[in-house]
Amino acid sequence: MNAEWQRLADHQARKAHWLRWGPYLSERQWGTVREDYSETGDAWGYFPHDHARFRAYRWGEDGIAGISDNHQRLCFALAFWNERDPFLKERLFGLTGPQGNHGEDVKDYYFYLDNSPSHAYMRYLYKYPQQAFPYQTLVEQNGRRGYHDPEFELIDTGIFQDNAYFDLFVTYAKASPEDLLIRIEVTNRSSTPAPLHVLPTLWFRNIWSWDEGRIRPQLRQVPSGDAFALIEAEDHRAEPDPFFPSLGKRWLYAQISSGYQNLLFTENETNYAAVYNHANPTPYVKDAFHRYVIQQEQAAVNPERVGSKAAAYYQLLVQPQDCQVIQLRLADRPDIRDPFGAEFEQVFLARQQETDAFYQTFVPKGCGGDRQQIQRQAFAGLLWTKQYYHFVIEDWLRGDPAHPRPHRDKARNTEWQHLFNDDILSMPDKWEFPWYAAWDLAFHVLPLAMVDPSFAKRQMDRLTREWYMHPNGQIPAYEWHFSDVNPPVHAWGTWRVYQIEQEFYGHRDPDFLERVFQKLLLNFTWWVNRKDNNGNNVFQGGFLGLDNIGIFDRSSELPTGGYLEQSDGTSWMGMYCLNMFTIALELAKTNPTYEDIASKFFEHFLYIVDAMNHMGDSVNLWDERDQFFYDVLHTPENERHHLKVRSMVGLIPIFAVAVLEPEVFDQFPGFKRRFDWFMANRPKLRQCIHTLVQTSQQGSGKTLLAIVNPDKLRLILQKMLDESEFLSPYGIRSLSRYHAEHPYTFYVGSQQHRVDYTPAESDNGMFGGNSNWRGPVWFPMNYLIIESLRQFHRYLGEDYQVECPTGSGQWMNLDQVADEISRRLIRIFERDPQTDRRPVHGEYALFQTDPHWRDLILFYEYFHGDRGCGLGANHQTGWTGLVAALIQQVGGSHS
Repeated sequence: MNAEWQRLADHQARKAHWLRWGPYLSERQWGTVREDYSETGDAWGYFPHDHARFRAYRWGEDGIAGISDNHQRLCFALAFWNERDPFLKERLFGLTGPQGNHGEDVKDYYFYLDNSPSHAYMRYLYKYPQQAFPYQTLVEQNGRRGYHDPEFELIDTGIFQDNAYFDLFVTYAKASPEDLLIRIEVTNRSSTPAPLHVLPTLWFRNIWSWDEGRIRPQLRQVPSGDAFALIEAEDHRAEPDPFFPSLGKRWLYAQISSGYQNLLFTENETNYAAVYNHANPTPYVKDAFHRYVIQQEQAAVNPERVGSKAAAYYQLLVQPQDCQVIQLRLADRPDIRDPFGAEFEQVFLARQQETDAFYQTFVPKGCGGDRQQIQRQAFAGLLWTKQYYHFVIEDWLRGDPAHPRPHRDKARNTEWQHLFNDDILSMPDKWEFPWYAAWDLAFHVLPLAMVDPSFAKRQMDRLTREWYMHPNGQIPAYEWHFSDVNPPVHAWGTWRVYQIEQEFYGHRDPDFLERVFQKLLLNFTWWVNRKDNNGNNVFQGGFLGLDNIGIFDRSSELPTGGYLEQSDGTSWMGMYCLNMFTIALELAKTNPTYEDIASKFFEHFLYIVDAMNHMGDSVNLWDERDQFFYDVLHTPENERHHLKVRSMVGLIPIFAVAVLEPEVFDQFPGFKRRFDWFMANRPKLRQCIHTLVQTSQQGSGKTLLAIVNPDKLRLILQKMLDESEFLSPYGIRSLSRYHAEHPYTFYVGSQQHRVDYTPAESDNGMFGGNSNWRGPVWFPMNYLIIESLRQFHRYLGEDYQVECPTGSGQWMNLDQVADEISRRLIRIFERDPQTDRRPVHGEYALFQTDPHWRDLILFYEYFHGDRGCGLGANHQTGWTGLVAALIQQVGGSHS
């Protein structure tokens, strides 16, 4: 057990609170539903970026390279000014959903370089231009572009020409759980000297303005030595609050080094004069440091050197290629005599070495330096995108005691008034998606479970708790619409976390498994009662996270009337059945009662298979002519039409697969009796479902449970592994390339609805302009394909082979096919040995050739179906971080 593992063990045993402090600050709090108190529900318009520097937030805070405690009482982040920008750079900039031609879109360049699970070592890079940041140009240029055009990026403005920028490295190292060492390295990459103002900022989240009973905490300068300035932070409480305890006192040490000016103080309060043209209740407000530094208003900051927001102010002139260092320390004691002495550097060195040693244990055999670097940055991104998330729907709807009751024409999420979120959660992306998303989270936890299984388990557990899950059993989707319907992958994620902890750490946690399973029983019942219109085991679901993949917006009423019998909705439920069945059998090892529950899910699964394959009286989702699964439109006239879009919808049926080893029947006699009874008394289903077979294949006696039998699987794989259809050089496309030459059209009256293959960004506005499932490669679906193929291989063995790619004459077993798809996905990020380029970075030469850019990895939301370049949210390490798990599985092997 190395030092990092020991820290995690001590934290888990409550010996030391190593996770009290972490990268829990959001990168965008403005423009969120939580901050929207408008009448119309226009979150982007009610709290825009231009207001963020003036207005105090209600539910959280944001910043650059920021940290906070686990209840976000006290925050720390960086602010900069290059003497060209119109205002202080305190937060990352991006376009709102309506402004972007493909939806919301962050425009700064920043990178998560490293992070340990205990956050004892964290490293971050922000690239800050030396010219004026082109805020208006970015808005205008993207405003001129449409769905068919690419996004206009910061790099496209030419602002990084001649290397006229600073590399700002921010590194944190913990000397103890309550002693954080901070180092800021400022490197001038240009050929001329350049000025930079740096303001490391400490502030209290404003909780006092919303509740008349709260006392404002205070920061103040206290006496210190000549080598450093000292800020004392005191978190006041009128009365003890067991649910929101006081942080007590903390001290920020700021080294008096080259460029140090002084300490600045103000209040984290709204500047009402600037925003609303009303008098300010205090002369010291949130944007005071901007006014002091840029507008040179000496009176903007408090001369008494007290407030709820403070900064150490450094004014640097950085020579070409030079690096200047600023050092700070946030600690729980005021008596560190030499806070920046030899110990300071020793802690940084030790934490870096310990983090290296920790991650070295995950490097698979034969994995080269490039793959190690990709995996390490993927883990770093996953850990950096933890965020403190606070949202109490009842309070938000009712309004705050110290403010007028909000007036809303139609309030969001009124049916979720029980929801009370106050946790550290894994975000998809802390700028573009700074709110949890239920089905995203099930993918985040897989690589997280490799490095911190306790945190991964907590994520799965939280969403099924009563202050998250609806009383009717629905799991909240995301804050824009908690009632939206995401794929039911929570059971799968829970089971995989349980398996990964056992595989990597040799620890079984049946208590965790049972706790989540019990709540998922409620969720499964919600699905059965709400999403099976006719009670025939064919499910509707809605958009199911696939946004614009179909002919119609599946989250809205159909223009034809009627409803869709969804191939993917039904398949997800088949998968859900098998996940619950598998968990129930695991729990039955110590509690035989779960054998009955396993039997229940086994039988329910068979009825879903029957419905999918038209073996009963339900609709046929399998098209015999095309030999593919499609959605079926069920019209008000009781007509049924296959919607023949060859998409991921038709591949999802392979996700529902499980293999029973023969010892299962010996181990669980109760389940075996029920199984035998079913086989004897349901001959119609038994004969029709060719996928349920007890085989003597090689004497193994294995049983395969799957929606698709081996024959149908082969037919599906012929299309999936065809490079002119689904198989891209970079994984499996979400829509077949067949539709590039053969678009699918469907007429409702004279109105044409059409689906084309679109390998890059969305070319239509269905379900939001940044939603695209019509061609790009998505990691979560590819990962499920890979896992499913490995399950099929367990049953079918070495002899079952398919052509990969189709028509190539190259035959592989399904395990080899899974490896091949994995390698293609990893290839997105790897430097190509022939071209020396990473596909993820596309045509941007700076990323491909410049030594200060070429090894920085961005983990995008999805990827170009033909070229592999990154698209969508560019820090969606959440599910794209799955590449870390893929590297672990295939090691250093190359295609």
